[in-house]
Amino acid sequence: MLKRVLLGISLLLCVASASAFTLTDSKGGVHSSASYKGKWVLVNFWATWCPPCLEEIPDLIALHEKYRKTKLEVIGIAMDYQDPKQVLSFADSMFISYPIVLGDAKIAAQFGRLQGLPTSYLYNPEGKLVAYQVGALTKKSVEDYINRKAANKK
Repeated sequence: MLKRVLLGISLLLCVASASAFTLTDSKGGVHSSASYKGKWVLVNFWATWCPPCLEEIPDLIALHEKYRKTKLEVIGIAMDYQDPKQVLSFADSMFISYPIVLGDAKIAAQFGRLQGLPTSYLYNPEGKLVAYQVGALTKKSVEDYINRKAANKK
């Protein structure tokens, strides 16, 4: 029972710490949770060496391309790299169209403790963290989640 209470408290602290963020992408663009009010925001931590990360990139690109002008922004945060140029070259080779942030411990700390890669955080249009997932996600799972939440508001 105590373990469940402690786990619940740690999850609440993680959610509370991940509520607001400010990021600068590789092209100098600034992205903050406050600047995306009215849109869903998916923040995805990944690495070039991570097979599940690489598997989800095409779905993240598809989400970004389909919804960036209407209801969803995707931001990728590259972690655990040696050379920033290698990460950006890799992102270009994968045709990643969403903003890429070169991550470090300070950037990750805005979201709480990373338990693994990939890890994704989903913010609702009000700017509140509503879901996170350790492990790969799919375009369909994100769309289903957003559509379910929209249907529940009606």
